[in-house]
Amino acid sequence: MGHGKLRKFAENETFSCLLQPSAEDVLADGYFNLADHPVKGRWIEQMFGGHEGPIVLELGCGKGEYTLELARRNPDKNYIGVDIKGARLWRGAKTATEEGLRNVAFLRTRIEFITAFFGPEEVSEIWLTFSDPQLRASENKRLSSAMFLERYRTFLKPGGRIHLKTDSRFLFEYTRAVATVNGLPILAETTDLYSDGQGHGAALPVEVREVQTFYETMFLEMGLPITYLEFCPDHDGPYLNPRDPEDFDSAYWRTAEGPRRSFNHQ
Repeated sequence: MGHGKLRKFAENETFSCLLQPSAEDVLADGYFNLADHPVKGRWIEQMFGGHEGPIVLELGCGKGEYTLELARRNPDKNYIGVDIKGARLWRGAKTATEEGLRNVAFLRTRIEFITAFFGPEEVSEIWLTFSDPQLRASENKRLSSAMFLERYRTFLKPGGRIHLKTDSRFLFEYTRAVATVNGLPILAETTDLYSDGQGHGAALPVEVREVQTFYETMFLEMGLPITYLEFCPDHDGPYLNPRDPEDFDSAYWRTAEGPRRSFNHQ
């Protein structure tokens, strides 16, 4: 490991806005019986100094630039960026510390473990920004799959929102199919965020266009369209994955994805 990463990992230990739980503790009772972390249900008092306000998650936040900018624009809300890469989170946590942003926190963990950290109705919104579409892997690895929606609903408030912003048409269409087969309200959508006017459905939140991730700016420079989908995951009964190819033709959309996925931004 390079000296740069070692320095960042050491500095990560000093950031009060960065929580780095032990995976061994979370898995003490096994993968299917995750141990609750002490912060579960107590984020406001333990990580935000009692700053009341809705909690918004960005899952797979990378360096945290999206989390940070949303927090700057919306001081009445509390934002948590989640990622497994400590060297990436260092940048976000350092910036939040330097700017004195009290409504920002970061959590270093695998998203599969997310239920160990948030209590019932503790979270109001989730952002999935440029997640890996897992083109060849099991759909259960996609962050908008039925399996992950089951996890999210353990801590999302009724009427909570999930925002998907991605360069992957494959992941956009897959997520849209998940929402459709489960009867989930699609609140807003567009297959070309920057040339589609207001999109379809409700007016798009201003920050959807005005706030961009590092990779998003790269994709735009490459001429790639950015898609956006906002839906409410409220649902009775188990979530279903879309049938292939009746509900979602994975072979077609995998082919339609083209060469863009050759750029590995994960």
